[in-house]
Amino acid sequence: MTTELSRVIDSVYKDKGIDRDAIVTAVEEAVLSAAQKLFRMDGKIKELEVHFNEEEGDIELFEFKTVVVDVEDPETEIELRDAVELDPEAEEGDLIGVRIDPDFTRVAIQNAKQKIMQKLREAEGKVIYEEYISRKGELVSGIVRRIERKFVIVDLGRTEAILPPEHQVPREYYKPKERLRAVLVDIKETKKVPQLILSRTHIDFVKRLFQSEVPEITEGIVEIKNISREPGTRTKIAVASHDSDVDPVGACVGMRGSRVQNIIQELRGEKVDIVPWSPDPARFVCNALSPALVNKVIIDEYNKSMEVIVNDDQLSLAIGRRGQNVRLASRLSDWKVDIKTDTQMMKEKMESLGVLMTLPNVGEVTANLLYGEGFRSLEDIAFAEPSMLVKAGGINDEEKALAIQTSARIALKDKLDKMTEVQEVEEEQGGEPEEVQVPEQAQEQEQVEELTPVEET
Repeated sequence: MTTELSRVIDSVYKDKGIDRDAIVTAVEEAVLSAAQKLFRMDGKIKELEVHFNEEEGDIELFEFKTVVVDVEDPETEIELRDAVELDPEAEEGDLIGVRIDPDFTRVAIQNAKQKIMQKLREAEGKVIYEEYISRKGELVSGIVRRIERKFVIVDLGRTEAILPPEHQVPREYYKPKERLRAVLVDIKETKKVPQLILSRTHIDFVKRLFQSEVPEITEGIVEIKNISREPGTRTKIAVASHDSDVDPVGACVGMRGSRVQNIIQELRGEKVDIVPWSPDPARFVCNALSPALVNKVIIDEYNKSMEVIVNDDQLSLAIGRRGQNVRLASRLSDWKVDIKTDTQMMKEKMESLGVLMTLPNVGEVTANLLYGEGFRSLEDIAFAEPSMLVKAGGINDEEKALAIQTSARIALKDKLDKMTEVQEVEEEQGGEPEEVQVPEQAQEQEQVEELTPVEET
């Protein structure tokens, strides 16, 4: 028998996807709570039980009474012959359920309705959480419903999601009824419906867009190695191919740029640089600095940094507007990148050679050899191993190297003393003292002792 209650339960089950047993349980608990509250108002405490009759499609409420021969308290006892009519196996002393139909008040009905709605919301929230927790990090699409205090509310169909201000791209504007795509970055459990957090600034947003537009990425032929992004302005993406016959950059760009143009359109005009990944860090950095052309790269593996040399006319292109190009290239490659021109490098080299040639036993040839091995300042010489100086500068023995090193330490100490004197004079004159740039190696030695040069033999 299909009743109105059965139809409502079936409708909620189909529309919300909530387990039918959970809906029935919510209804039973609500009716039980309303009945208990109703009897408490009358000063009665009864042991009650509720069941949903599937055949009748109705809720049945039972109160338990003790089976006795002579009834003294009709509220809690039932005569044996009456109990046998309900249950032929009933005996004296048993507890038997007697169906009752209490006259619920309007308040009790309203409370039961609220409790049912609360239980259904909790069950629906659990269903939504289970559905979307596995989709975390995926691309989702929805309709903008409204904007509340800069929070964009997006309708995903079964539930709503939030696009917070910190996950919105600067200078992007969202209108109600507009279709919006974003990546699901987080799901927060609440007492009601879970809160879904979307993002259009996360690098996974760009990654998922490429995966949706480039079949070679989905198939595993082309791999996204890394992404660096400044939302709203520019993105760099490094790609590599696992098939020598497939050009990773060409696959991402598409025929006549169709694929990348679709992505740029979704990013609302944000520039996208697709660069080929390389296992060689120097080559990879050169690719990442595209469209600038690089002449030379000097690698410092210990500090994981690079000096990139470009022509004078390529400097602004390599650095980019407000340093954006080199900044994104550095993040993409995970190397510290310093851009210099040939003119700057030649000027720095001449200055460094001039400093090195002031040391004893260091001529032009030795200075060039030391410079080529990375010894470019007094600090580099003063705190290096003598054996390294011998190896780098073509010096005959460690004794001469030690003499050079000692002279470098004395010169460095004189330099620091002069800088300190200038600072003290400026402080006495009441001026703003300039910040003294103490060399990094010198900072490690707070107490610099007087060093005397080794006597030459």
